[in-house]
Parts: sequence; C-alpha cells; structure tokens
Amino acid sequence: MNGLHEERIAATAGEPLESAQAAVVMVHGRGDSAQGILGLASAIHVPGVAYVAPQATHNTWYPQSFMAPMESNQPWLDSALNTVGAVVEQVVEAGVPHEKIVLLGFSQGACLASEYMARNARRYGGLAALSGGLIGPEGTPRDYEGSLDGTPAFLGCSDIDPHIPLTRVQESTRVLTRLGAQVDERIYPGFGHSVNQDEADAVRAMLQSVVDG
Repeated sequence: MNGLHEERIAATAGEPLESAQAAVVMVHGRGDSAQGILGLASAIHVPGVAYVAPQATHNTWYPQSFMAPMESNQPWLDSALNTVGAVVEQVVEAGVPHEKIVLLGFSQGACLASEYMARNARRYGGLAALSGGLIGPEGTPRDYEGSLDGTPAFLGCSDIDPHIPLTRVQESTRVLTRLGAQVDERIYPGFGHSVNQDEADAVRAMLQSVVDG
C-alpha cells in the first residue's frame, strides 16, 4: 500500500498471543498512542486475554474529522484501515480466531474500528466503539456487504460529545444491526469525551463472554 502507517502490532499487554484465549485489538484516538490505549487494558482486564495495539504515524490515523468527505482523509484512511486489518491477521496467525477477537477503539480509533468491521463483516468476538461511529459525511452510502453474524457490539457515547454527533452513533447502531450485529448502545447524558466505569464494565463483560464462549 502507501506505507503511511506501519501495518503491525506496536504494543502489547496481558496474555501472550500464542497462549491467549481471546484478544483485543485496541485502536487509539487522535493524539494518543498504542501504549496509551493499552492503559485501558487494566480497566477491562480478563485473565487469558491478549491486548494488542497498532500505532498511527504522528499519532493520527487521518487528518480531518471523521465526518469530513472521505477523499479529504485519503490516503491516510485507507492506510489506517489496512493497518487494522494487518493487525487482525497477525492475531489470527498467532492462533486466535476471528470469533475470539474484539476490536476496541476510542474516539478516532472507535470510528476506525467501527468502519473496519462494517467493511469486513464476519463473526468477530465483538466491537467496543467508545465515543465514535462510522466514518464519512452525512448521507454516506452504507451499502456494506457480508454479515456480522451475531457479533456483539457496544457503542457508548455522550449525548453532547463535541466530536461525535449523537445522530452518527444512532446511525451506526442501525447499520451494524442491519449487518447482523447484536448492538448495545448506551448514551450518557451530559458526559464528556472520555471513558466511564459503566463502559469499562460492559466491555469487560463482553470479553469474559468471549473467553467463556
């Protein structure tokens, strides 16, 4: 591809991939890092789970808002999506199947994780989109193909998030549901652009069910 982002795992926590019962691909937000998003691993820790994260070049996956015209975020957006895909494949090659992989992202990372899953629909362990939604301006066609086949998806966001319109979270819920995901959408009135304890508890419960499943 264009090589804008390194298509590899940049940081890890938890169980080694080779012995893990499940894995979380953690996608950081704008201005954060692979190591930074792994700080969330302690809040959602489940024994037997590997936590892995890619790193965006200059800590940004794409330059404009996720609501901007798609072309204004290229070629960075395609490179970012390819990076997520490459990390998922690394996890699979290490012995963790897709149905034991949870994609988690915060903010820009949540948008990227959601968009990747919609474009590459199949059964995954789950999606945790924390303060994010599908990418593209209003009216973007959502004619994704394939089926998420019952994949659990958690979408958590404030109703007044300065970066993520509530309508986009709701649209993402509708689209993912149509693709066959089992969506748990939780809107937190007056909350900031952050991750709260209820979200961490929900993601941990999702992970536990993936490990136990």
